[in-house]
Amino acid sequence: MRFAPIVLLAAAGCLHAGEADAEAVLSSLRGRHLPYGMVADPVFDGPESDQVIVYTHCGDSAIWTGHLLAAESFRYAVTRSDDAMVGVLYALDGIRKLIDVTGNDLLARCAFPSDSPYATSWISEESQHGHYSGIVDGQAWTWIGDTSRDQYLGVFFGLTAAWNAVDDARVRGGVAALATRLLRNLDDHGWAVTMPDGRLSTSFGARADQRLMMLKLGRRVNPGKFETRYKWGAPFLAPGVAAPIAFEVLEPHDSYFKFNLDHIVFYGLLTGGDSSWLEANYRNGFALLRRTTDDHGNAFFDAVELAVNGPNAARDERIALLLDAWLTRPRRDFGVDLRGEREACGENQACHAIEVPLRVTTDFLWQRSPFQLYGGGSGRIEGAGIDYLLPYWMVRYCLGAAGDGWSGR
Repeated sequence: MRFAPIVLLAAAGCLHAGEADAEAVLSSLRGRHLPYGMVADPVFDGPESDQVIVYTHCGDSAIWTGHLLAAESFRYAVTRSDDAMVGVLYALDGIRKLIDVTGNDLLARCAFPSDSPYATSWISEESQHGHYSGIVDGQAWTWIGDTSRDQYLGVFFGLTAAWNAVDDARVRGGVAALATRLLRNLDDHGWAVTMPDGRLSTSFGARADQRLMMLKLGRRVNPGKFETRYKWGAPFLAPGVAAPIAFEVLEPHDSYFKFNLDHIVFYGLLTGGDSSWLEANYRNGFALLRRTTDDHGNAFFDAVELAVNGPNAARDERIALLLDAWLTRPRRDFGVDLRGEREACGENQACHAIEVPLRVTTDFLWQRSPFQLYGGGSGRIEGAGIDYLLPYWMVRYCLGAAGDGWSGR
């Protein structure tokens, strides 16, 4: 069991074979998935080719750049390396560009120089979201709008992880500035995401859990602006945190990405300290969520539980095995079809979670249903590998902190 030493040795800060794998994944990501400082996936001219012809998944650049920021933050906390700090600052700057480009502290889905050779393709691919003009560092850029809640939550997750894990003035100043800008825009628009033409993209009005997660970071990084808002709002909103979770777990297969959003929200709610009453409300919601997802073979969801509940030998060894299995998966989106090989309990739904090496290829494995029987593409799109880097470094960080008397709060 090559990866198992993470469970036994991480608290002592020892190196093990998994770190070399993580460094290789990160090297590939930096070389091919950050064309303009934000995460996108390369499209090759053939399944066996290494020639990038265009990039795709621009519309999810914000959420995965936020997840990358979290991964780099945990990596820095473990290694204290200059290279990890470069990664943290680079991801923060990518998020800064996604905010600067809109001109009013709105978050863009993605952004790129207007003269980029990929601009036409991205505008066409994201046509349903609309595109707008902006300025980044004095240059003409184009950005994709119709920004969704998941893009915001991914960014706030990354900012929260950076604040928790990186004790550095540059990073903390950057986190505080970016979170404040985003929250002010949301507050000015009644927690509605509003495009420059006045069109409503989405609203956080019905999601007390998500609003509180973002406000809690605001309270931590800028108490002068947000302490009172959180102090007076949280007691009214906290009892409603479990309600949307109770509804979502009724259907655990459709829109599985909702569970990724739920876990990153609870990471924010259950780290950083709170009153015992507020924490009890948050933990009730998290416990409800975990009763559905704890047997899904999901390394990232398990890592979030580790972060908020502390070490558990059986679960943490399971994370290690799941990450070891991830390394055997193809990085490209080759088609998968397990119909006839696994018992089915619905259309494209296995009766039991499928083993990690055989699951459908995707951008971020842990946000896709482990029960999916078929899917994927032609093998021309490569995943960034954040689905390995994030849980890997998160576990290393949490278990190492546990060895120093970490309490999870």
